[in-house]
Amino acid sequence: MSTQTAPPAAAAAAASLTTAPASGKARRPRRPRQFTSKAVVNAILIVFALYTLMPLTWLVIASTKNYRDLFATNPFSLGDFNFLNNLSELFAYNDGIYLRWLGNSVLYTVIGSLLSTIISVACGYAFDKYEFRGKDTLFGFVLIGLLVPSTVTALPLYLLASEVGMVNTYWAVLIPSLVNPFGVYLARVFSEGYVPGEVLEASRMDGAGELRTFVSVSLPMLAPGFMTIFLFSFTASWNNFYSALMMLNDEELYPANLGLYALMKSVYQHPELYPLVIIGSLVAVVPLIIAFLSLQRFWRSGLTAGAVK
Repeated sequence: MSTQTAPPAAAAAAASLTTAPASGKARRPRRPRQFTSKAVVNAILIVFALYTLMPLTWLVIASTKNYRDLFATNPFSLGDFNFLNNLSELFAYNDGIYLRWLGNSVLYTVIGSLLSTIISVACGYAFDKYEFRGKDTLFGFVLIGLLVPSTVTALPLYLLASEVGMVNTYWAVLIPSLVNPFGVYLARVFSEGYVPGEVLEASRMDGAGELRTFVSVSLPMLAPGFMTIFLFSFTASWNNFYSALMMLNDEELYPANLGLYALMKSVYQHPELYPLVIIGSLVAVVPLIIAFLSLQRFWRSGLTAGAVK
């Protein structure tokens, strides 16, 4: 008499059924601990935020102190709240020269950034939508311009400005700021992501010229990219120190950052001017904060241009 043995597959299935839990629920694989990973990421972000905000926090606190409290109290402890007194002394110093420096910074930054952005957007749009001889080669030169530090070109620019008699004038700072290779590169990316070729063809079929098409059709579509490039240009122009230092000798033409540098050099002979340098630095930061807070919605949408095709 022979005994029948079950096949190996059937035996394995029977063993798995006998070892299954009584409730009939299969054991789920363990998920990675998301809480731990989020906590690590949040901790890193908090550390970077504190590192970024600590100098600004010290600047705000130090602007409330007089010269004696600056060196006699804790750096992050409030003084006798001399903020308004320091502010009035800053604007009254040397017949209100700081207001002149702020006005120069606004002139260099707003006019220079606006013209630079218009030129960059027009060039990027042309590189994207038009075909012409040497297009790729010319755009390659634009990309090479991204690799050249501004400090390398400072001396040649000074020699060129000296040859044409523009040294120590407003034009010596304004004209070099109009050239922005990074803005041209961004404008081409924005044009690819925001301006469909079909819309341009429809505009041309309706009889619009190329300039009319760019101004009335393409430029409104490029508004987020325009504002993004403007913000980058605004920040670079407002913080432009080395070019102004090379080109300007007249104190009346200084921007705010160069004026504060000149004021800082006189602190060693007149230590009572130290609070004016601090509160002047705080006032110089305010326009950048206002610009980013008021235009950040354009900046956020502009950074995502071309990310999803």
